[in-house]
Amino acid sequence: MKYYSTNHKAPLATLKDAVIRGLAPDKGLYMPESIPTLPESFFKDLHKKSLPEIGFTVANGLFGDDVEKTALKKLTEETLNFEIPLVKLSEQVYSLELFHGPTCAFKDVGGRFMARMLAYFTQNNDKDIYVLTATSGDTGSAVASGFYNVPGIKVIILYPKGKVSHIQEQQLTTHGKNITALEIDGTFDDCQKLVKEAFNNEQLRNDFMLTSANSINLARFLPQSFYYYHAVAQLGEDAKDIVFSVPSGNFGNLTGGLFAWTSGLAIKRFIAATNVNDIVPEYLESGEFNPRPSIKTLANAMDVGNPSNFARMLDLFKNDHDKMAAFITGYTLDDEGIKSYLKAIYEKHNYIADPHGAIGYAALEKLLQPNETGIFLETAHPAKFIDTTEEVLGKKIDIPERLELYLKKKKEAVELSADFQSFQDYFYSLK
Repeated sequence: MKYYSTNHKAPLATLKDAVIRGLAPDKGLYMPESIPTLPESFFKDLHKKSLPEIGFTVANGLFGDDVEKTALKKLTEETLNFEIPLVKLSEQVYSLELFHGPTCAFKDVGGRFMARMLAYFTQNNDKDIYVLTATSGDTGSAVASGFYNVPGIKVIILYPKGKVSHIQEQQLTTHGKNITALEIDGTFDDCQKLVKEAFNNEQLRNDFMLTSANSINLARFLPQSFYYYHAVAQLGEDAKDIVFSVPSGNFGNLTGGLFAWTSGLAIKRFIAATNVNDIVPEYLESGEFNPRPSIKTLANAMDVGNPSNFARMLDLFKNDHDKMAAFITGYTLDDEGIKSYLKAIYEKHNYIADPHGAIGYAALEKLLQPNETGIFLETAHPAKFIDTTEEVLGKKIDIPERLELYLKKKKEAVELSADFQSFQDYFYSLK
């Protein structure tokens, strides 16, 4: 399969070129020429299939022409070697727990898949590849874990100073070896802008092999479609009128769900649930897309003022606002609302959510219709936001051992301004 740019001004690319390049030469995001419709037999027997089986079938439909099947099966099985359970809170509402991977966040799926795919495509390279990643919290830790000690790949993670939780920062800054953390004096949008400027800088591209592990890279966001199928599978063969409420920042997760729907998965509609960085809900309401500087919130992984994957969403709906707004409903919740719903979920269901999941749950509380089945994505373990959850709930939150280990390590990060020249100068200091 070939891949085109959302800006439609770049040549078609192979999967290998699209994954290694990350961003298209015309600054657009890569999209597959077609999204294969999966066979009816696959959906009929979906409830009988394991997560790795689902992942391989979906991956084979998307990537089967470009990756040898045995390698793709191994890649998928290694990526999906942890549980993603669907937890029933009520007759209508379920939580899809995406935090059972090594870094306790949903981005483990995309990060691990991309690391293995990039290693597959570059196994015979004689030049190091530099993976650039901007993170608002969880992307960086998943990428660091996925790429740690992978030969021939060096990872540089940019995160906004003072705008990630303590545990998240420890996950970003304590790996060492081929993982470097840059603490940027700015916002996530500043970090993301630096990454994009690097890709658009001809001198840097000539002197370094660059790629990205943000969801601008299709090998990062496409695997995030896997768990939508798995969620529906866990509901059983009679599942219908399914609504997914997706806590959204850069919108890679929701776009992955749209790919699953486009391939034939029976999803009635989506809710784009955001914090006060409500650029996409505003667009869905008004038809106007107005990116702006992000605002810091308790749900920091969603503090994004110019979501990259919105370009893919527009592309999927052929820039038709009315069609998108008919299928995706926007929802916004501020910090006081987050606290209120964290408490409400615990009191009503004896369930501890994280701030991002609380927004997804709140959207279902407000927008789910009778006879619909609502699934909200619980995107990170509540212990990653322990200060907020313990304060709101008034109880101690257990920290998983795999997170506890990061707290015992020493932070190592390079402080930089949000100025591109400083970033470029740092890069050349690596040579």
